[in-house]
Amino acid sequence: MHPSDEKPFFMRDPWVYDPEKPAQPRPDAALGFDTRALHAGFHPLENVEQFRSFVPPIVQSMTYPYTSFDKFPDYIYGRSKTPTVSILEERLAALEGGEGAVSAGSGSQALFNLVFTIARPGDNVVTSLNTFGEGYKQAATIFPERCNVQFRFVKDYGNPAAWDRAIDRKTRLVWVETPSNPCLQVTDIAAVAEVAHARGAPLLVDNTTATAALQKPLELGADLILLSLTKFLAGNATVLGGAIVGPEGLVEDVRWNTTEFVGAILQPFEAWLMLQYLETLSLRMERHSSNAQKVAEFLAAHPRVRHVNYTGLPAHPQHELASRQMSAGGGLLSFIVPGGMAGAEIVMNSVRLVVHAVTFGTSRTSCMHPRTITHEHMTQEERDEAGIDDGLIRLSVGLENPEDIIRDLDQALARL
Repeated sequence: MHPSDEKPFFMRDPWVYDPEKPAQPRPDAALGFDTRALHAGFHPLENVEQFRSFVPPIVQSMTYPYTSFDKFPDYIYGRSKTPTVSILEERLAALEGGEGAVSAGSGSQALFNLVFTIARPGDNVVTSLNTFGEGYKQAATIFPERCNVQFRFVKDYGNPAAWDRAIDRKTRLVWVETPSNPCLQVTDIAAVAEVAHARGAPLLVDNTTATAALQKPLELGADLILLSLTKFLAGNATVLGGAIVGPEGLVEDVRWNTTEFVGAILQPFEAWLMLQYLETLSLRMERHSSNAQKVAEFLAAHPRVRHVNYTGLPAHPQHELASRQMSAGGGLLSFIVPGGMAGAEIVMNSVRLVVHAVTFGTSRTSCMHPRTITHEHMTQEERDEAGIDDGLIRLSVGLENPEDIIRDLDQALARL
């Protein structure tokens, strides 16, 4: 068939959610998580004809030759996909248990690409205030003001009926982040999925904080996964990237009808780095979780700490739910010190081992002040509702010896 007789990639029919259509089982579903982290998308023997290499190669080319005039090549141009990025996307899909994945230049970009693909003027997205700061900015101003796509914030996020009341026939997506950044609120994935599906809407779960090593949202009823590769998935603050995992039809809709034209893509070298980092994901998340549990218990007992947010603590209001949804608590927590912003400033200026930096999920322990950085765009009323106190400090617990982290925090808190 002559290329002009085929339907162009960018004219593919938009994905339409069908709650009655089950996801296709993955051929590697019987393999263990760590095995998929090492082999999904590339195996030295299976790919020996294409790449005679023990590790996935970096294919740096941004354009790819046609073998004949009347045949589209598998890879055409770097804005759509490249071989190294495809291996990473297949591995991310395998780890989450999804049919496919499409990457982006960042987690925030991945969210934008998804909403821009599936929503039209007059449509809406249902979510809560328990989301990352850049996602809130998209939801509160960018999409409503520039695209006429409204975002509805569910206040009583623990009540499935509240989600049900917010969804209508124009809802194109229900989006939850669990556990949330920075206050570690936990949303019942299965309950919200049931409500969303009954209303004919897909459920997106941001799995950045837990990762697939600790939480499997698709097994709990979610349809789509949002990931920031920048955080625990990479684990060392060297890669900026994001991805959407979900049905093959959706990820290809995003790829060919949005990413191809917006062009904010993940580069081959960054994808190659991510492939190396994913090989140790479960090992790292196990250590992050055990360290964070010890640090959280120390902070919870400290006289100069008002409150600690960590799902592994029995005092956490959704501890039981988190224990059902997650295999461990993860490496992110937050805590409130007395004195508001002034108290937070004293502690954060006094740490010596812990690094003050705007990220989380790295091998080095870091802290950040949500009130003045990631969630400054919220109104005071919204911050109060989301639990973002002026004295709240977000702590990403790294892979150091936990005793050293605790010792550093103790000396910093002593200065209050």
